Amino acid sequence: MRVISLCPSNTEIMEYLGLTDLLVGVDDFSDWPECVKSLPQLGPDLSIDLDMVEELKPDLVLASLSVPGMEKNVEGLIQRNIPHIILNPQSLADIENDLIATANALNMPERGKEAASQFCKRLDDIKQKGSKAAHKPKLYWEWWPKPVFTPGSINWLTEVSEAAGAENVFKDVELASVQTDWDDVKSRNPDFLCIAWVGVRKQKIKKDLITNRPGWNELDAVRNDRILILEEELYCRPSPRLLDGLEKLYGLIHD
Repeated sequence: MRVISLCPSNTEIMEYLGLTDLLVGVDDFSDWPECVKSLPQLGPDLSIDLDMVEELKPDLVLASLSVPGMEKNVEGLIQRNIPHIILNPQSLADIENDLIATANALNMPERGKEAASQFCKRLDDIKQKGSKAAHKPKLYWEWWPKPVFTPGSINWLTEVSEAAGAENVFKDVELASVQTDWDDVKSRNPDFLCIAWVGVRKQKIKKDLITNRPGWNELDAVRNDRILILEEELYCRPSPRLLDGLEKLYGLIHD
């Protein structure tokens, strides 16, 4: 089987299934595991070069709708009659199901069941620890600073927060992604600021960009130096790597 992945989360699902060796091309942003960087790169996930995709003669393309704008790729695949499946994970259960769906599409159903089982067990283990936490800190997640975007209730980071024995301060907003402002964040007074800007490496985010915001020196999280600059690749991509991020988060928020 010759497989192409059009976004990082799909590429990571292939690795979790132990099938990375089937990949013959990936989008420009797929960077894990390291070996995929040597594969043909087919453009950014919102502007895939479908001519290149066609030239690689894939048996299956893993398309996605996890980011607005990806519909264009799917329309192009349909027009060219390129075999594909579409993943659109919004929750941890969706990721579990995508492991099964991807393996089924590759005619390896047992591989999918096994991977999904391991995913569930690992998630349950950390949930057990999180449920025993004496204190459930309030977390503010920041995906983007200008304008401010944060995950709402219909988002895997709300689930990740709860599994880690914490609470997303925007879980009351019934959206996947919430555009808000710094005054609203300040009024919710979170215990931790969890900064993971989409597409930005953590090394490029300086803490003073956060602490210098008007009035934010009054936040408990700032006063107590509870500002977590996190790896966006462990929190912003709907893939099994969210469990790596979850385990790391648990260790950071529970002293």
